[in-house]
Amino acid sequence: MSSKGLELQERDCEILRLVHRFRFCLGRHVQVLCGFSGARATDRRLKLLVDAKYLDRKKYLYGIPYMYTLSHRGRILLGVNKREEKIRVDRITHDINILEAVIYYVLKGVSLSAIESEKELHVKDGFGLRKHQPDFTIQLNNQSIAVEVELSSKSKTRLEENVRENYIKYDRQIWITNVNQVISLLGDFGKTYSNIEVLRLEEVLAHAVA
Repeated sequence: MSSKGLELQERDCEILRLVHRFRFCLGRHVQVLCGFSGARATDRRLKLLVDAKYLDRKKYLYGIPYMYTLSHRGRILLGVNKREEKIRVDRITHDINILEAVIYYVLKGVSLSAIESEKELHVKDGFGLRKHQPDFTIQLNNQSIAVEVELSSKSKTRLEENVRENYIKYDRQIWITNVNQVISLLGDFGKTYSNIEVLRLEEVLAHAVA
């Protein structure tokens, strides 16, 4: 398949699928998760996909690199919802850290195909009342794992609701956070919900960048 001189490769389709699954990606996420040798090769391929109008590229926040989203043409190619993805500016930092956490687990040997994004989980829910879903899930060693990235303080009631749902639905729930109040509450909840694990955001980011 070609467009405007671009011969689409399987890895190009992998890039488009990755961007679709997580709503957007930075170049670094594409580099690691799609197996590029370095930033230059990644940027060259992304530019070709932007020029061929399969991806859009935009800066949303000062200090954050270009973010890549699926264009209308990219969505048509994948056969997904043609509606443009709405990027919530207030969630960008959170969503970037979700992708960093995905990288953390992939570098530890988890297959990307064993990971489901929050977006994919909501699609499975279908229409109707929107339910809480983890930021992503992992299927590993016959266990289902909910992964939550929590970067802000939450009320005890709301946090416990999410913990309880994850306790019922998943074998393990891993909370990635740098918020002491959340860590303290999760420690209290661990007395009731035995499958809680806490991972410091700093550790995830250190390994993801290493």
